[in-house]
Amino acid sequence: MGLTEELRELKAQAQALIDKVADAEKLEEFRIKFLGAKGAIKQAMQRLKEVPREHKPALGKLANEVQDAVQQMYEQAKEAVARTYTGAGGGTVRTPTASGSGTFTDPVYTDVTLPGTPVTIGRPHILTQTIYEITDVFARMGFDVAYGPEVEDEWHNFIALNIPESHPARDVLENFYITPTMLLRSQTSTIQTRVMEAGGPPVRVIAVGRVYRPDTVDARHSFMFHQVEGLYVDRGVTMADLKTCLDQFCKAYFGHDVRTRLRPSFFPFTEPSAEVDLLFHKADGATQWVEMGGCGMVDPNVLEAVKYDPEEYTGFAFGLGIERMAMRKHGIPDIRLLFENDVRSLAQF
Repeated sequence: MGLTEELRELKAQAQALIDKVADAEKLEEFRIKFLGAKGAIKQAMQRLKEVPREHKPALGKLANEVQDAVQQMYEQAKEAVARTYTGAGGGTVRTPTASGSGTFTDPVYTDVTLPGTPVTIGRPHILTQTIYEITDVFARMGFDVAYGPEVEDEWHNFIALNIPESHPARDVLENFYITPTMLLRSQTSTIQTRVMEAGGPPVRVIAVGRVYRPDTVDARHSFMFHQVEGLYVDRGVTMADLKTCLDQFCKAYFGHDVRTRLRPSFFPFTEPSAEVDLLFHKADGATQWVEMGGCGMVDPNVLEAVKYDPEEYTGFAFGLGIERMAMRKHGIPDIRLLFENDVRSLAQF
């Protein structure tokens, strides 16, 4: 078949096919087949370079006429598809095709009285809600909120917190080291150090954020979790202030029937140190003491590391697990439920 016959055949094929175009999908198929970069008309035009010079003007004119005609078919069909409207009873009816010889499509009726699909509205994650509630309580107690980097150096994560190099907490198996001197922070106490470095006392802040430790994941442990760290440094701060602060917070967050107690313990950055326990009442009437975190008076070595005079200033610090508080308050039995992103579980809060 010569190029002249091929161009005329393409126009006839396009005319026959455009009458069958009934929707946007078929229209796009038509465009790609005939007008696309690799379409039939482009392919035919590329053969013009093989035509003898004396025949090129006539064939070139014919090729342009065919392309313009097919383009016009496409534009008219495009307008026809756009003129789809809703018929009586909710059915959709299409106008005739561009050539005028098409037929109306069969209407598809929809019951407009049926309820629509409900839209799911998101909400803050239960841990985010818990952080909001915790920071709100401490804000009413006069604490500012401080933030710090999750990738820390050894100075802020260990040395400034009075944790010697020989301490087991600095072992490479107990931390996520990135370089020999940089690691993912293992505690939010690093933020307290940065706050004290930035300015002198008095200081009253809480620090909230993620911490990382290579623990085996089970119902109560994870390699990533959240802490809220508190720090108060001023003249005359005592252990009684610490106990009062924690007791008032726990009653405000968990309810006034919750009791708190401090058990002697040891932490390198506080002296004396204690564990914070809460007494909860179970549904069956029984009670249970649950450990929530650690606390104590800021060690003088920590104050000296940030250029505070330990002879003039004292302070207390505490660290509480946010996941533990959320689980205890809402009756969540497994920490993994907080991170598995199961909407059935998270939508309850």
